[in-house]
Amino acid sequence: MHSILPFLLAMILAIVLLEMWASKLKIAYPILLVTAGLLISFIPGLPVVKIDPDLIFFIFLPPLLFEAAWSISFKEMKKWYRIITSFAFLVVFFTALSVAVVTNHFIPGFSLALGFLIGGIVSPPDAVSTGAITKFVKIPRATSAILEGESLLNDASSLIIFRFALVAVGTGQFIWQQAAVDFLWMVIGGAGIGIALAWFFVQAHKRLPTDAPSDIVFSILEPYIFYWVAEQVHSSGVLAVVCGGLYMANRRMSYLNSTSRIRGASVWESFVFVLNGIVFFIIGLDLPEIVSGLRSENIPLKTAIGYGVLVTGVLILARIISAYAALIATLIFRPQVAPRATIRRSRFLTPLLLGWTGMRGVVSLAAALSIPVMVNGQAFPQRNLILFITFIVILLTLLVQGLTLPYLITRTKIFDSIPQIPEEDTKLKVKEGLREHTRLFLKNKYENEFQDHEGMQRMLMLWDEKSKAANDELINEKTKLVFLELLEVQRRFLLEINKDPLTSDEVVRHHLFLIDLEEERLRTL
Repeated sequence: MHSILPFLLAMILAIVLLEMWASKLKIAYPILLVTAGLLISFIPGLPVVKIDPDLIFFIFLPPLLFEAAWSISFKEMKKWYRIITSFAFLVVFFTALSVAVVTNHFIPGFSLALGFLIGGIVSPPDAVSTGAITKFVKIPRATSAILEGESLLNDASSLIIFRFALVAVGTGQFIWQQAAVDFLWMVIGGAGIGIALAWFFVQAHKRLPTDAPSDIVFSILEPYIFYWVAEQVHSSGVLAVVCGGLYMANRRMSYLNSTSRIRGASVWESFVFVLNGIVFFIIGLDLPEIVSGLRSENIPLKTAIGYGVLVTGVLILARIISAYAALIATLIFRPQVAPRATIRRSRFLTPLLLGWTGMRGVVSLAAALSIPVMVNGQAFPQRNLILFITFIVILLTLLVQGLTLPYLITRTKIFDSIPQIPEEDTKLKVKEGLREHTRLFLKNKYENEFQDHEGMQRMLMLWDEKSKAANDELINEKTKLVFLELLEVQRRFLLEINKDPLTSDEVVRHHLFLIDLEEERLRTL
């Protein structure tokens, strides 16, 4: 323990420094982390980082999925649910099937069950990598929502395929009827358990005398409880976390106060950043051990690399084909919701870019590492080769697609022809509406009652400069209560205008965060 602790602390420090460097270079930090982990792994004398396969999912996945559910726009998910669900389920299955067929045909000793196993592992694109890469380029809100929603749900569908394939490899048989029943239970049971537990947690937050520290601790425990309960009844723990997280995130204003929301956002951002960094680092650090496993099985390194490149090519091609199939189906059956572009070239280049966003990462690595070492008293077949192929897929998609995606978007100017309201204009429109709504509320309710009060007069005339009135002479307990009531009125106004499909959920969240900050400032006076 004393020998591994300094290494872990040094690894976290390296993660932070590499993230700073990545921001300076304007590239996605997962790319640097994987590369750094790979280079560091060749340093002699480093301790071997090993994680129990039975714990890899439980340690990393629940908080990462829970945080992603809190960050995504639920309104945008509902708007684009057809294409999101098609990419999250149909495209994942098509990708896994393509990988299964190709690996079964080209890799000696690879059965269809093993093919579906590796297909389930590498089929889901990684949300962290995609988000880290696309933040350096401007993409339409709709495209961003589709990518985020897909990455949130495709983890569940791919891991369901992975679980069925794992059973088929272990038992040597696959019963379709039983698999169909199990699939329905995993989907329906996982979603139901997640929503039921989320309702219970929301009620607990409301009724218990919690404060910010206890709310944050509860929020860290909740995704693990979602996952553990669902897995105990052989349902989908991933779907339970996702559905529970979406339910709680959509109701955060009703059961968390401003202090809990502000502090919780900071804690979760740091917590998830460290978890992601550790996983991407492990990807690189694990390579030497995986390579030694290949040598023990007499698999040439060059051959294994070729298999990894083959699977990566299949993944990219399957995703691009699926993206074009989705566009064609949309143009035929629902042309009114097809991507709008003034230039026909841009419309048909969009699926190509969408297909090029399939970087792999955390979930693929977690699934690969969770493969048991032994099955039925014997070594799991092709485990080291599966791990190596997964590593090659993650490395190639991050380096090749990750480094070229921003360039392709900028070079092709593919999104320039898509009409969209600039974000600054949207923020200004919401701010002006908020100011007018607040002025009318104050004028109608408090103008006569506080006519001679200097602080209230100033707030009525220029409420958006109310920080100038924040001193002991102008703020007393009565006016502070009015300020707090005012902030609550603003929240209700923002939540109301957020029902408009044209209003950006991200902009509304930005203003809600500013209101939370203002409330915290007032409470300290």
